[in-house]
Parts: sequence; structure tokens; C-alpha cells
Amino acid sequence: MNARRFLTIGVSALVLGAPIVGGPSLIGGLAAASDAVPQDAKRAAKEAQAARKALKGDNPQKAVTHAEAAVAFDPKNGEYRQLLGETYLRAGRFVSAAQALNEALSLDPANGRTALNLALAQIAVGEWSTARQTLETHANTIPASDRGLAIALAGDPATAVTLLTDAARQPGADAKTRQNLALSFALAGQWQQARAVAGVDLSPDKLDARLMQWASFSRPQNAYDQVASLLGVTPVADRGQPEQLALARSMTTAVAAQQVADPIENYMPDTGIATAAAAPPATAVDTAMTGAEIAPAIPAPGSAQVVFGPRREVVQALPARAVKAMAAPAAARAELGARKPLAIAVKTPVDEFKPGKGSWFVQLGAYDSVGVAQDAWGRAVKRTPALKGMTPSNASVSTSAGSFQRLAVGGFDRTGADTLCRKVRAGGGSCFVRSGAGDKTASWARPARTQVASR
Repeated sequence: MNARRFLTIGVSALVLGAPIVGGPSLIGGLAAASDAVPQDAKRAAKEAQAARKALKGDNPQKAVTHAEAAVAFDPKNGEYRQLLGETYLRAGRFVSAAQALNEALSLDPANGRTALNLALAQIAVGEWSTARQTLETHANTIPASDRGLAIALAGDPATAVTLLTDAARQPGADAKTRQNLALSFALAGQWQQARAVAGVDLSPDKLDARLMQWASFSRPQNAYDQVASLLGVTPVADRGQPEQLALARSMTTAVAAQQVADPIENYMPDTGIATAAAAPPATAVDTAMTGAEIAPAIPAPGSAQVVFGPRREVVQALPARAVKAMAAPAAARAELGARKPLAIAVKTPVDEFKPGKGSWFVQLGAYDSVGVAQDAWGRAVKRTPALKGMTPSNASVSTSAGSFQRLAVGGFDRTGADTLCRKVRAGGGSCFVRSGAGDKTASWARPARTQVASR
């Protein structure tokens, strides 16, 4: 599974549902704590920028090289240490990631994203209790949806279910929160509840496929299996970050800036990023680690998996707008003599979509109240002209997380439903096609009755 937007801190996210790696997110004061000379600070910033660019280009090994150089030039900069920890995660180097992120968090204790990523790294190296403590300590800075899923990954899906059930009942709870709850139910062995909650936002065919994925992920063989799958990375032998980059050491030692690295990085064991200033001496931990060496096998109930964010289709071009034909220029009129050209307006229909009749529906979303569903319909119509003139329907569904209103439009044949859903997505919306499930015309969409006074 490749879910790099895993915890988006958001693993959703937590996803880690923002990308795990991103731009600067320092709170004021961290940069000021740096004592790097101006020249080194400038070089550090350049290396950090190169690291972020490498991450966007899906080259984590190159990103590690640049991030390590940035920390070497400016060792007390918390932002660079956070970036280094995230590049280690993307490179599958979980031991190094835990070290770098722990140091970054010591410089910026209020950074929830760093705390979340640190917990993931701790889970990957088998330190579940430590990971849960990290999540508890920083509960106020990590969104409940992300924290709940991380707690499930750390071996406590029951607590995750309690936390996420409450979050899913809050006004404005989104599909990501409900899917995280459904996954936690699955990891706790409550598959009926998992199916009911997941089905609120998934079509039947996708629901079955999702449950099959969760069944597989709920049986990890190693401590790092789920986190690695979540991030879409391959774990590698990891001796830890270079000793000279350690925060305590950097306070008194000037670290050489130039990094020595193989220009062709790969995920083979021993692909550690060495520095010109003497790599740490070989020790027992230098021995290549196999999957089982990172952590012992984990029983199925003690792990959780991440909810995959919905994939967006390639945006299609919107229907062309009406183009007014301009009157023939004066020169053309002169050539035509007395004949006056007609001003012709080329009309392009706003949308000639006319689906056939059938029993298929296009679900546009699931909302916690009728009012919210009505507002969502208004926004959908503005984004997708093809919806204008159609009658929305809704179906109420009750789950352990609460009651939801499914907003849909339907009565089409399968081809028509598929076409409409593509149009919705092209306009920036989300949807899926399903068969009818008790859908009725939305009460707020029914025409008001007109009463005629008798004369």
C-alpha cells in the first residue's frame, strides 16, 4: 500500500490526511535558538530546500543527504531536525527517524506533527508503550482523528475506538475520521461495526476490497510492517543517525558540512549516509538487520492500519462556455459591399447530459444533518453544472458513530451514473456510483404546495 499522505497529520495523515513531509512549520523562536554563523545558516537553508525538493521528487535517499547537511551546518535549528526525521521515515530508516524526531521535539515541544511522526517511528521500532506515552503527552497538539489511529497502531485499538467514536459524532466530522474509526473497529476484531461505519462513505464493491486489505494489515509479522506499509517504504538496516549529528554533541562540536554519499542511493541495507567528518566506528549494530531484527512479530490485535485518503481522478476539462462570434471587421464589410454580414452567436450547450433511466445513484457525500446536506447540495450544483435541474435524494443511515444523511442524485442507468460522477469529480467534488438504498427525494428539494384561496 502506498499511502504517503498517511497521517497527513492528518497518518490523514495521521496521517500522519498533510503529507508527512512539507515546508517549514516552526513556531517563532526556534530559528533564533540557532547559533550558526551567517554563512553556515545560508548554506543550511540551501541544503534544507534541496532536501524538500528531493522528497517531492520521491528521492528520499537524496533528501537524507541534504537534510543531514542542513543539520550539520545549523545543528540547533529545530526545523531542520524535524525535516531530517521525516526524510529518515521516507527512507525506511526508523531508528534514525526516532532519534532525529525526538531531538526536534525537544527543541519545539508544541509541534504536534513532529510528535505524531515520532510516535510512528517509535511504533516501527517496537517501542509501543513509549509511542502511546508520546501521543498522550502531546494529545492537545495532535488532532483526535490522527491520534486515535496512531493509538490503534501502537497496539491499543479499543482506546482508539472510544476516542474516534466521539470524534465521529462531532459536528463537521469528515469521511477520514469515519474511516479511521472503521479501521480501528476492524483491528479490535469488531468487523460488523467496521463494515457498517466504512459503508457510509464507500460503495459496496470498494467496501469489500477495503475490508480485505484491512484483514491483511491486521496480521503484521514485524513491528515495522504496518508503518512501512502505511508510508509505502521498504525498511532498511539502520545503525542510527550519524553520531556527530546528535544534538548534545553538536552543542560543543563543529560538524563538517560536506557529506559523502554514493550518488546512486538505494534501499539496500548499509545505505547509511556517511559524513566526511569520520563516520562512527563499526559496532554490533552495523550488522545488516533483517526484517525480524528490527522487532519481533506482533500479534494481530495489537496493530492498526491507516485509512487511505480518497483518490482524485484526473481533472477533465469543463464544458466550453458560449462563445460570441464577433461582428465581421470593417475591412471585411467593405469587401462585401452592401451586403451586411449577420452577427452569428455560436452557442455551446451548458451541458447536454441526458442520462438514461435506471436504478443507479451517484452519492455525493454523507453528512451529520439534513441542513448540512442541503448546503452541500448547493455547493455541488455550483461546481457541477450537470447537476442543475436534478432532484437530490437522501437516505438516513445509523451506525455506532451516529446517524448520517447520504446525499445522492439518481434514477440513472449505469453508464449515465458513471458519466455524471466523472463530471462531479472534474469539478473538484467527490462521489461514487451505487445502486439504490432506500433513497427518497430530499424533503427540502420538494416543491412547496400552493394554496389557492377560494373566492
